[in-house]
Amino acid sequence: MRLKADLQLLLVTVLWGSSFAVMRLATGHATIFLLNGSRFLLGGLLILPFTKLKGAYNRSNLAFVVLAGLALYAAIALQQAGLGTTTAGNTGFITSLYEVIVPLGLWAFWHERPSPLMGLAIPMAVGGAFLLSTGGSFRVQPGDLLIFAGSFFWAMHVIVVAKVQGRIAPLPFAFGQYVICGGLSLITGAFFERPSQADLLYVLPAVLYTAVFSIALGFTLQVIAQKHTPPNDAALILSLEAVFATFFGWLFLHEMLQPIQLAGCALILVAVILVQLKNGKMRSI
Repeated sequence: MRLKADLQLLLVTVLWGSSFAVMRLATGHATIFLLNGSRFLLGGLLILPFTKLKGAYNRSNLAFVVLAGLALYAAIALQQAGLGTTTAGNTGFITSLYEVIVPLGLWAFWHERPSPLMGLAIPMAVGGAFLLSTGGSFRVQPGDLLIFAGSFFWAMHVIVVAKVQGRIAPLPFAFGQYVICGGLSLITGAFFERPSQADLLYVLPAVLYTAVFSIALGFTLQVIAQKHTPPNDAALILSLEAVFATFFGWLFLHEMLQPIQLAGCALILVAVILVQLKNGKMRSI
C-alpha cells in the first residue's frame, strides 16, 4: 500500500506540474481569485457524484476540513499577492521551503523527530529547488515575505491532510476543502476584481483543465495517498512538482533550461529516492 500511495503522489506532481504550465498561459488575462474560485468549485462539483456526504461531517473532523480549505485559500492568496512584487524563480524556491516547515512543525508540535536519512534528503531537495527555480542566483524582492508566509500554509495543508486520516473519508474531506477555498476565493474576487468578458472566455480552458486534473484528480489523490505516506515523505515527493512544471514549461512553452537547473532537478530526484530507501523503516502516523 505504501508504494502505491507514493506512486499516487508522484502522479499528483505530474498533474500539478502540467497545470502550472496551463496557469502560466492564463496569467495576466484574468484576476486570480475569480479564476481560483471557479476552478476549485468546479473541481468540487466533479467529485460530488462520487461523494457520500450524509453523515460524513461531525465535530471531530469538521475543524480539519475548515483548516484545509483555509490553508489552501491563504497559501494561494499570499502566493499570488507576492508574485506581483517578486520573481517567478524566488516564488518557486521560497514556496519549496514548506518541505522544511513540515518536519519542523511535526517535531515541534507532535514530537515526531525526522529520521537521519530524512535530515539529509530535506536540505538536498531544498538545494535542488534553489538551483532549479533561481538558476543559482537569488536577490531579495519585496514580495518574498508574502511568499514565505504562504509556504507555512502549504505546510499546514500537508500536515492537516495527514492528521485527518481515519476521521473522515477522503472524498468528503476533499469536497469540503474545495468548497471552502473556492467560496472564499470567489467572495474575495467579487470585492476586488473586475475581469472583462474577453478575459473570462480566454481563461475558460485553463479553468476546465485545472479543475479536472489539478483539483478533482490531483488534490483528491493527495488526500487518498497521504493515508499511507507520512507527511515528511509526502512533502518531499510533492517537491517533484517543480521538476514536472519545468519539464512541461520546456515542452509546451519552449522555456529553456540551463545546466544548473538540470542539476537542481537531479538533486530533487535523489532526495526523493532517499525517501524510498527508508520506506521500510518509517513508522506510520
